Amino acid sequence: MPASFASLIEGAPRLVPVLHVENADYAEPLLEALVKAGIRAIEVTLRSASALKVIERMSKVGGAAVVGAGTITKPEHFAQVKNAGAKFAVSPALTPSLAEAAHNAGLPYLPGVATPTEALRAREFGFLELKFFPADLFGGVGFLKHIAPLYPELRFCPTGGVSDKNIKDYLTQPNCIAAGGGYLAPRPAIDAAKWDEISQNAAKSVEAAKL
Repeated sequence: MPASFASLIEGAPRLVPVLHVENADYAEPLLEALVKAGIRAIEVTLRSASALKVIERMSKVGGAAVVGAGTITKPEHFAQVKNAGAKFAVSPALTPSLAEAAHNAGLPYLPGVATPTEALRAREFGFLELKFFPADLFGGVGFLKHIAPLYPELRFCPTGGVSDKNIKDYLTQPNCIAAGGGYLAPRPAIDAAKWDEISQNAAKSVEAAKL
Protein backbone atom coordinates (compact mmCIF):
# COMPACT_ATOMS: atom_id res chain seq x y z
CA MET A 1 0.00 0.00 0.00
CA PRO A 2 1.22 3.55 -0.70
CA ALA A 3 2.01 5.95 2.09
CA SER A 4 -1.06 7.55 3.61
CA PHE A 5 -2.11 11.10 2.87
CA ALA A 6 -1.97 11.78 6.60
CA SER A 7 1.70 10.80 6.67
CA LEU A 8 2.46 13.21 3.81
CA ILE A 9 1.17 16.19 5.79
CA GLU A 10 2.28 15.12 9.25
CA GLY A 11 3.41 18.12 11.26
CA ALA A 12 2.08 20.60 8.69
CA PRO A 13 -1.02 22.81 8.78
CA ARG A 14 -4.01 20.64 7.94
CA LEU A 15 -5.15 22.86 5.09
CA VAL A 16 -5.35 21.89 1.42
CA PRO A 17 -5.97 24.65 -1.12
CA VAL A 18 -7.73 23.45 -4.27
CA LEU A 19 -6.11 25.34 -7.13
CA HIS A 20 -7.58 26.08 -10.54
CA VAL A 21 -4.69 27.40 -12.63
CA GLU A 22 -5.13 28.30 -16.30
CA ASN A 23 -1.65 29.73 -16.90
CA ALA A 24 1.19 27.27 -16.36
CA ASP A 25 3.62 30.16 -15.91
CA TYR A 26 1.84 30.93 -12.65
CA ALA A 27 2.85 27.59 -11.14
CA GLU A 28 6.05 28.71 -9.43
CA PRO A 29 4.94 32.10 -8.04
CA LEU A 30 1.67 30.60 -6.79
CA LEU A 31 3.53 27.78 -5.06
CA GLU A 32 5.95 30.27 -3.53
CA ALA A 33 3.08 32.43 -2.26
CA LEU A 34 1.37 29.50 -0.57
CA VAL A 35 4.54 28.06 0.94
CA LYS A 36 5.39 31.50 2.30
CA ALA A 37 1.98 31.49 4.02
CA GLY A 38 2.73 28.16 5.67
CA ILE A 39 0.76 25.87 3.35
CA ARG A 40 2.39 22.46 2.90
CA ALA A 41 -0.17 20.42 0.91
CA ILE A 42 -1.54 21.59 -2.44
CA GLU A 43 -4.18 20.09 -4.72
CA VAL A 44 -4.12 21.18 -8.36
CA THR A 45 -7.45 20.44 -10.00
CA LEU A 46 -7.50 18.89 -13.45
CA ARG A 47 -10.28 21.25 -14.50
CA SER A 48 -7.86 23.33 -16.57
CA ALA A 49 -5.93 22.42 -19.70
CA SER A 50 -2.67 23.43 -18.06
CA ALA A 51 -3.15 21.38 -14.88
CA LEU A 52 -0.66 18.62 -15.67
CA LYS A 53 2.00 21.17 -16.62
CA VAL A 54 1.30 23.11 -13.41
CA ILE A 55 1.71 19.93 -11.34
CA GLU A 56 4.93 19.12 -13.18
CA ARG A 57 6.39 22.58 -12.67
CA MET A 58 5.37 22.79 -9.02
CA SER A 59 6.76 19.32 -8.35
CA LYS A 60 10.10 20.19 -9.92
CA VAL A 61 10.48 23.14 -7.55
CA GLY A 62 10.33 20.71 -4.64
CA GLY A 63 10.73 22.34 -1.27
CA ALA A 64 8.34 22.17 1.63
CA ALA A 65 5.08 21.59 -0.24
CA VAL A 66 3.53 18.28 -1.26
CA VAL A 67 1.76 18.68 -4.60
CA GLY A 68 -1.21 16.49 -5.50
CA ALA A 69 -3.86 16.29 -8.19
CA GLY A 70 -7.58 16.76 -7.81
CA THR A 71 -10.73 16.16 -9.83
CA ILE A 72 -9.59 12.70 -10.88
CA THR A 73 -12.58 11.44 -12.86
CA LYS A 74 -11.07 8.97 -15.35
CA PRO A 75 -8.85 5.92 -14.73
CA GLU A 76 -6.18 7.24 -17.09
CA HIS A 77 -5.80 10.35 -14.96
CA PHE A 78 -3.82 8.41 -12.34
CA ALA A 79 -0.91 7.59 -14.64
CA GLN A 80 -0.96 11.12 -16.04
CA VAL A 81 -0.75 12.88 -12.69
CA LYS A 82 1.81 10.41 -11.33
CA ASN A 83 4.02 11.01 -14.37
CA ALA A 84 3.64 14.75 -13.80
CA GLY A 85 4.99 14.37 -10.27
CA ALA A 86 1.85 14.38 -8.13
CA LYS A 87 2.33 12.82 -4.70
CA PHE A 88 -1.37 12.17 -4.01
CA ALA A 89 -4.67 12.07 -5.88
CA VAL A 90 -8.18 13.23 -5.03
CA SER A 91 -11.50 12.65 -6.77
CA PRO A 92 -15.04 13.95 -6.25
CA ALA A 93 -16.49 10.41 -6.36
CA LEU A 94 -15.51 6.76 -6.64
CA THR A 95 -16.19 4.03 -9.21
CA PRO A 96 -14.79 0.48 -9.54
CA SER A 97 -12.59 1.54 -12.46
CA LEU A 98 -11.18 4.46 -10.49
CA ALA A 99 -10.52 2.20 -7.52
CA GLU A 100 -8.60 -0.27 -9.70
CA ALA A 101 -6.56 2.48 -11.36
CA ALA A 102 -5.77 4.02 -7.97
CA HIS A 103 -4.45 0.74 -6.60
CA ASN A 104 -2.35 0.26 -9.75
CA ALA A 105 -0.91 3.77 -9.52
CA GLY A 106 0.19 3.34 -5.91
CA LEU A 107 -0.51 6.97 -4.96
CA PRO A 108 -2.21 7.99 -1.73
CA TYR A 109 -5.78 8.49 -2.90
CA LEU A 110 -8.76 10.27 -1.36
CA PRO A 111 -11.92 9.27 -3.23
CA GLY A 112 -14.91 11.52 -2.77
CA VAL A 113 -17.92 10.41 -0.72
CA ALA A 114 -21.04 12.20 0.47
CA THR A 115 -23.15 9.51 2.15
CA PRO A 116 -22.69 6.61 4.61
CA THR A 117 -23.25 4.15 1.76
CA GLU A 118 -20.52 5.71 -0.35
CA ALA A 119 -18.15 5.74 2.61
CA LEU A 120 -18.78 2.05 3.23
CA ARG A 121 -18.24 1.23 -0.43
CA ALA A 122 -14.95 3.14 -0.40
CA ARG A 123 -13.85 1.15 2.65
CA GLU A 124 -14.67 -2.10 0.85
CA PHE A 125 -12.41 -0.98 -1.99
CA GLY A 126 -9.63 -0.53 0.57
CA PHE A 127 -9.64 3.25 1.00
CA LEU A 128 -9.63 4.59 4.56
CA GLU A 129 -8.85 8.25 3.79
CA LEU A 130 -11.69 9.95 1.96
CA LYS A 131 -12.65 13.32 0.53
CA PHE A 132 -15.97 14.48 1.98
CA PHE A 133 -17.57 16.50 -0.82
CA PRO A 134 -19.55 18.66 -1.07
CA ALA A 135 -19.39 18.95 2.70
CA ASP A 136 -21.72 21.91 3.07
CA LEU A 137 -24.54 20.20 1.15
CA PHE A 138 -24.30 16.86 2.97
CA GLY A 139 -24.25 17.75 6.65
CA GLY A 140 -20.89 19.38 7.22
CA VAL A 141 -19.47 18.78 10.69
CA GLY A 142 -22.65 16.93 11.65
CA PHE A 143 -21.93 14.25 9.05
CA LEU A 144 -18.48 13.64 10.51
CA LYS A 145 -19.91 13.34 14.01
CA HIS A 146 -22.63 10.90 12.99
CA ILE A 147 -20.42 8.70 10.84
CA ALA A 148 -17.51 8.43 13.30
CA PRO A 149 -19.01 5.63 15.46
CA LEU A 150 -20.16 3.72 12.36
CA TYR A 151 -16.77 3.64 10.63
CA PRO A 152 -14.16 4.53 13.28
CA GLU A 153 -11.26 3.65 10.98
CA LEU A 154 -12.21 6.18 8.29
CA ARG A 155 -10.68 9.66 8.06
CA PHE A 156 -12.01 12.52 5.96
CA CYS A 157 -10.81 15.66 4.19
CA PRO A 158 -13.87 17.91 3.80
CA THR A 159 -14.13 20.42 0.96
CA GLY A 160 -17.08 22.47 -0.21
CA GLY A 161 -18.23 25.31 2.00
CA VAL A 162 -15.14 25.18 4.21
CA SER A 163 -13.93 28.63 5.30
CA ASP A 164 -11.98 30.44 7.99
CA LYS A 165 -15.22 30.69 9.95
CA ASN A 166 -15.80 26.94 10.28
CA ILE A 167 -12.35 25.41 9.76
CA LYS A 168 -11.77 24.76 13.46
CA ASP A 169 -15.16 23.04 13.73
CA TYR A 170 -13.94 20.55 11.14
CA LEU A 171 -10.37 20.11 12.35
CA THR A 172 -11.45 19.39 15.93
CA GLN A 173 -13.31 16.30 14.76
CA PRO A 174 -11.17 13.20 15.43
CA ASN A 175 -12.02 11.72 12.03
CA CYS A 176 -10.94 14.81 10.07
CA ILE A 177 -7.44 14.57 8.55
CA ALA A 178 -7.47 17.99 6.97
CA ALA A 179 -9.85 20.36 5.18
CA GLY A 180 -9.66 22.86 2.42
CA GLY A 181 -11.02 24.27 -0.78
CA GLY A 182 -10.71 27.07 -3.27
CA TYR A 183 -11.06 29.73 -0.59
CA LEU A 184 -7.38 29.32 0.30
CA ALA A 185 -6.36 30.63 -3.13
CA PRO A 186 -9.40 31.88 -5.08
CA ARG A 187 -9.30 31.55 -8.84
CA PRO A 188 -9.87 35.29 -9.51
CA ALA A 189 -6.78 36.13 -7.43
CA ILE A 190 -4.76 33.47 -9.26
CA ASP A 191 -5.92 34.72 -12.68
CA ALA A 192 -4.90 38.25 -11.66
CA ALA A 193 -1.50 37.07 -10.39
CA LYS A 194 -2.07 38.66 -6.98
CA TRP A 195 0.63 36.65 -5.22
CA ASP A 196 1.04 38.94 -2.21
CA GLU A 197 -2.71 38.98 -1.62
CA ILE A 198 -2.91 35.19 -1.93
CA SER A 199 -0.02 34.74 0.49
CA GLN A 200 -1.41 37.17 3.04
CA ASN A 201 -4.90 35.67 2.97
CA ALA A 202 -3.57 32.12 3.13
CA ALA A 203 -1.43 33.07 6.13
CA LYS A 204 -4.57 34.34 7.86
CA SER A 205 -6.28 31.04 7.07
CA VAL A 206 -3.36 29.08 8.52
CA GLU A 207 -3.67 31.15 11.68
CA ALA A 208 -7.45 30.64 11.78
CA ALA A 209 -6.96 26.87 11.57
CA LYS A 210 -4.62 26.61 14.55
CA LEU A 211 -6.07 24.57 17.40
